[in-house]
Amino acid sequence: MNISYNWLKDLVEISLPPAELAKKLTDVGLAVEGIHAFGDDLVFDIDLTSDRGDCLSHLGVAREISVIADSQLRITNYELRKTDFEKQNLVTIEDADLCHRFTARVIRGVKIGPSPEWLVKRLEAVGERSINNVADITNFVMHELGNPMHSFDFNKLAGNRIVVRRARHGETIKTLDEVERKLDESMLAICDAEKPVAVGGVMGGFDSSITEETTDVLLEVAYFKRESIRQTSRNLKLSTEASHHFERGVDIENLVRASNRATGLICELAGGEAGEFVDVYPTKFEQKQIESNDIQYAVKRLTGLDVKFEEISRILNALGVSSKISPDSRIYIAPTWRHDLAIEEDLVEEVARIVGYDNIGEELPPAFGAGEYQPNETRKFHLRQTLSNLGFDEAISYSFIDSRFDEMFGLIPAFVHENLDEKYVTLQDSIIEGAVRMRPSLLSGLLDAVRTNLNFQNRNLRLYEIGKVFSASEKENELPNERELLALVLTGSETFENKAMATREFDFYDAKGALENALDATNAPNLEFAASDAKHLRKGQSAEIRLNGKTVGTIGRLNDEISQNYKFRQPVFVAEIDLQTVLTEKEPPVLYHPLPVYPSVERDVSFLVKRQISFAEIKQAIETEGFELLKKIEFVDVYEGKGVADDARSLTIRLVYRSDERTLIEAEVEAVHNRILQKTEEKFDAKQRF
Repeated sequence: MNISYNWLKDLVEISLPPAELAKKLTDVGLAVEGIHAFGDDLVFDIDLTSDRGDCLSHLGVAREISVIADSQLRITNYELRKTDFEKQNLVTIEDADLCHRFTARVIRGVKIGPSPEWLVKRLEAVGERSINNVADITNFVMHELGNPMHSFDFNKLAGNRIVVRRARHGETIKTLDEVERKLDESMLAICDAEKPVAVGGVMGGFDSSITEETTDVLLEVAYFKRESIRQTSRNLKLSTEASHHFERGVDIENLVRASNRATGLICELAGGEAGEFVDVYPTKFEQKQIESNDIQYAVKRLTGLDVKFEEISRILNALGVSSKISPDSRIYIAPTWRHDLAIEEDLVEEVARIVGYDNIGEELPPAFGAGEYQPNETRKFHLRQTLSNLGFDEAISYSFIDSRFDEMFGLIPAFVHENLDEKYVTLQDSIIEGAVRMRPSLLSGLLDAVRTNLNFQNRNLRLYEIGKVFSASEKENELPNERELLALVLTGSETFENKAMATREFDFYDAKGALENALDATNAPNLEFAASDAKHLRKGQSAEIRLNGKTVGTIGRLNDEISQNYKFRQPVFVAEIDLQTVLTEKEPPVLYHPLPVYPSVERDVSFLVKRQISFAEIKQAIETEGFELLKKIEFVDVYEGKGVADDARSLTIRLVYRSDERTLIEAEVEAVHNRILQKTEEKFDAKQRF
């Protein structure tokens, strides 16, 4: 929605610079997505949520400015002579359920022509094209005050009267876009004495439209039921500025003022004279009354904000919320233009957004045992913090997925029962078209996120997600199983600043290291990684993750088939682990060790081993022997290629020796080191590589 800065200044005192004003509006929920120049004016591009129909006008935005800047709103009633509608046979409402109020003003002696330059510029600033002076005025007033209106050629109306009723079976109308449209009984039609002349709240009819020959105009400003307009617009596949306003709700008590404003401009710019006026109001609007025993306490209780009662009253009054005192409490009355205010919490939200959401602190409410952090929330916080420090971004994806993901990923064995005929959870009535499954894996959502990023040329990605997955229960008529998983994905390269090697491609060990670091931050028990094949991972670059001998996850490079389906042209590494199971394990004690006093001795050694032998196996075998003086075993490097047989690889490890009682001498270290080399060579048929 486009809003003119100069137009706003006609309605409210503005002391803030445009950029600061844009930020203030964004802070209170009227997101300003951009500002651009239009001649000597500035235009704000504002994105509104569907519940803020009151701000689909310059008056609505000006009202918000008056609150946030504590400035004066300039409101004019535009009083004109009224005619007693009971003596007029001008308007008849046959369906008061769909048309709650209808005003009509006859303006005689109008001369249709071009609009003055100031009016054309105002309309062009907000994206409207100039048509003629009368049509331009109706559009101008809609953008200014928020009430859609329509002008008819009064002499083209059969019987010179308006009948508001439901369309009859088989009735048609040629709308202003010169399209013949078929109406049905669910639609509200604005008719003359014989036929429909407009689709109520959507678009006027071509046959009764204003032309250069028009001399007498009937100006309509009405209030229609929102649900009816929405349904009619969708059924006719016809969306207009008017229907957009009516669907979100207009101010039923502003009809007369809007009619007077438009009438005055038509008389001024088109030479007309105001005539008969009819206001038919069969369905009276009841303003919502909201009871609050202590609004100041409610604001404090729900937001933690300590706002004085005087400031709360100022904010609500400026927003149009009036109040009265009952014997037991205070009653707040929502204004007729705010259809979204119904309960006390809505008033609290209004105060909070004006005071500033950023001022709300992080605090768990006292609730006598409820509302505490779950046992593992702190551990998951540390996990997220660690992954963030490693350069990962958290992703959140839909729990509903397409059935094409069935059998695509290897699932957690202890969670999904492969022996069931239907192991997936299927939705009977899916919210998203085609998404009929509850996800059994987080990888489908993460890979969709990777594809989206790659399509936008963002090729270096590190993403993770913590979320629930679902599988069918073994027992009939039981709720599905739920489990919280952690999944991460890496692709592309890491960039180094001020380094000889500016980038380094991600590999399997980056994914493994990230997962281990994240779980270490939760003080989780040690996990084991064992080479294994998973259906979604490439053979030779995949492993299963084990805890106490049970498989709790997988890690590796995405296989070629899935990569081709997603059109990935670079390696993608993924990991998925049953976080819920890992965090339910008892945390190992954190032991204190004094810093070493005596120096350590490090020895790097390279072994030629079979390709299937891993560093973890060698490390475990050496640690099991319990060699004295050996304090640490570290991985250094692995090499495969020239000079090494195809079925072998060179694995370099680092052995760290130290005594807590004395400085070691070469002979002591050499004796232990040689025993380790001998045991390793014997157990794994390994040979030293020099």
